[in-house]
Amino acid sequence: MNIFTIMGAIGLLLITFGVITKNRRNQNILYIIGGIFLATYSLYLKNTIFIILQTVFTLAAIYDLMKNYRTKS
Repeated sequence: MNIFTIMGAIGLLLITFGVITKNRRNQNILYIIGGIFLATYSLYLKNTIFIILQTVFTLAAIYDLMKNYRTKS
């Protein structure tokens, strides 16, 4: 098992924990970190569909985190 496969598995776990987390801020942070890990794994696989999917997913989580951060400030 190489480092990229491990990163993919960790990314999947982080996103799964994000789904069951109730705190919206922590949820988005887990989504972002997990998305970055899965995007790295997708780049390793050279799978265009999953690279695009993970990039959009991660950017959406960043946008949501920033939107909620600004609303509360």
